[in-house]
Amino acid sequence: MSISSEDQRIRQLRPAKRPLDAWRPIGVQQEVERNAEGDLVPCATIFLTGRECPFTCVFCDLWQYTLDGPTPPGAIPAQISQAFEDLGEIPSGATIKLYNASNFFDDKAVPRADWSAIAELLTSCSRVVVECHPRLVGDGCREFAELLQGRLEVAMGLETVHPVALPRLNKKLSLESFGRAATLLQSFGVGIRSFVLVGAPFIPEAEMVEWAIRSVDYAQQHGSKMVSLIPVRSGNGEMQRLADLGVSSPPTVKLLEEALDGAMRLDQGVVLADLWDAENLGGCSECRRARIERMDRLNRDGSGQPPVTCPVCDRAD
Repeated sequence: MSISSEDQRIRQLRPAKRPLDAWRPIGVQQEVERNAEGDLVPCATIFLTGRECPFTCVFCDLWQYTLDGPTPPGAIPAQISQAFEDLGEIPSGATIKLYNASNFFDDKAVPRADWSAIAELLTSCSRVVVECHPRLVGDGCREFAELLQGRLEVAMGLETVHPVALPRLNKKLSLESFGRAATLLQSFGVGIRSFVLVGAPFIPEAEMVEWAIRSVDYAQQHGSKMVSLIPVRSGNGEMQRLADLGVSSPPTVKLLEEALDGAMRLDQGVVLADLWDAENLGGCSECRRARIERMDRLNRDGSGQPPVTCPVCDRAD
């Protein structure tokens, strides 16, 4: 896939990448996550080092965790082996997320020749989650799924269904292509997880919650049993430029919470708020910690959490 002039412009605004070792994972994380059936299960996320995604979305901050060139053959299995050593014993039947800040089914990011070795390392896992752009979803998903003992789940970035914002994100994605990818994955018996942005640029702040909920609904209507709400973060150069133009404003903790509450009321599947770095979201300092803790409980329990009361926010409302 060639790099367009718009891609080049966005990339030129970025700060320098951090140096990475292609033979070591960026990090590992162990937690408990609510799965598509609503049960709490052990989950380990391995943040893999690999080739940069070629799509150059305006909001992306994951490029800094990628390599400039192709992932070396053998590097991904080596990283997974190292991650398992770092994690220690992983419970049988755990969910494993292999997140490479790019596209698992891009052969330059995860060489197809390594698939068998990867699958062999994952024999004890009941669910394997990988991430991929909808345009790269194809027969390879079925082939990799057949190598696994557990079930494959592909996480795709829908981002937003807003008719103006989506084409301006430089994701090179349409709702039709997302729908085609979702239909194909379901025909393979592969699970679907979707990413939806909260605070996407080009959406007025007053409409951010509404469009996040609409986007979750679209993802769920197209077979996504799990949807993660991702608050947009600044710091990649392009997002600062868009903020200076007045077409982007970072979401607050309260806005993320409102989007989570609204999406959960759809009652069509599991919805989770991505709370990584949530402490750095804007908003009221008086209730930030309480709202983050409430969303963490909602991530685990799915409902039944009383609203946060705040003397500052409640007075402002």
